[in-house]
Amino acid sequence: MKKQLLSGLVAAALLGSVALPALAQNVAIVNGKPIHKERIEVLKQQIERSGRPMTPELESQIKEETIAREIFMQEAQKRGLETSSDYKAQMELARQTILIRELFNDYQIKNPVTDAEIQAEYDKFVSLNSGKEYKASHILVEKEDEAKAIIASIKKGAKFADIAKKQSKDPGSSTNGGDLDWATASSYVSEFTEALMKLGKGQMTQTPVKTQFGWHVIRLNETRDAQLPKLEEVKPQVAQQLQQQKLTKFQEELRAKAKVE
Repeated sequence: MKKQLLSGLVAAALLGSVALPALAQNVAIVNGKPIHKERIEVLKQQIERSGRPMTPELESQIKEETIAREIFMQEAQKRGLETSSDYKAQMELARQTILIRELFNDYQIKNPVTDAEIQAEYDKFVSLNSGKEYKASHILVEKEDEAKAIIASIKKGAKFADIAKKQSKDPGSSTNGGDLDWATASSYVSEFTEALMKLGKGQMTQTPVKTQFGWHVIRLNETRDAQLPKLEEVKPQVAQQLQQQKLTKFQEELRAKAKVE
């Protein structure tokens, strides 16, 4: 009797050692249907790809979301919604979206942006943006007569910044007394740039400057050599931009090679 009981216990232990790992692969069982751990892992990977850190609280939320999805899916299947034409059409679109995304991911993995490409792009940026930067202020109004009156008022002693705060129509600079901060000359529309380049430090335009935005009174506050970011500071952005350019070129090449009738 003891021998039989012992054998039974050993058998149960052996069975338990086999069943437990299989059970551990399921996070829950809903109406008799197991939810495999892989379903949660897929959701976790999607969240981690977005840059959001995984926390115990978030893992718990993911588990609850997975269980809720299974409950809703079972109800939808019970109602026969899988057989509807609308469902099938949406599933086909989803299949296409996922497969295309995998194609683009595969291309980017096999065609990474190199350090040499990043350096070349950065060098190009430096060559195009080197030179002088200008710290200017302006007052923008709708009519030429308004601008002329402002110039006359400043010449009589009125403060540029005070008038800018009260009368300038540029919401981006008026609250700062018309200050446009540091920028290259090419940052502005051509008429503004042309007038700005003629000014010396501390000088103001003596006549209103017309652009597509209205009439400007411009003052040059300071100039300096262009302050460009170091490669290390912008390397991720440059890499992302080049990666997108490569992907766009890949897409264009596929479309060009395709026979569309």
